[in-house]
Amino acid sequence: MTQWMRRIRGAIGIGLAWAAAWFGAGMALLLVVGIGAADVPFPLFFGLLGFLAGATFSGLLGVLARRRRFDQLSLPRVAAWGALGGVLLAGVVYLSAGPGAELLVLGPVFALAGAISATATLALARGEDRRVLGDGDAAADRRVGADG
Repeated sequence: MTQWMRRIRGAIGIGLAWAAAWFGAGMALLLVVGIGAADVPFPLFFGLLGFLAGATFSGLLGVLARRRRFDQLSLPRVAAWGALGGVLLAGVVYLSAGPGAELLVLGPVFALAGAISATATLALARGEDRRVLGDGDAAADRRVGADG
């Protein structure tokens, strides 16, 4: 598989994971405000925004963290990149929605949601890596296998 196909597959995977999480946030908001409160159903709209934010974050990772694996990145750096992706998405929503959208509200909310989603993604990736490796001997075997 080519490098571009892997990046596209990764962007879709992260986008779908974030869409599921943001869909859940939309469901919670829908329960708080009531079902008839909005023209667009919150869960679907939030899921779409989550997918777009996840794909944006994945693109930022491809540009900003080229030489590192995802599990080698620090949580603060990943949180900052997630926040940056959220702000970029807020700008796109603001530009597409026109003068009625409030960038001062969308920016911080999307930045916070992006930072939380990015750190959760990294924490899940690190946890999965530990689970796949199992005990410390498997990690040592993998390092020895790479050396010799």
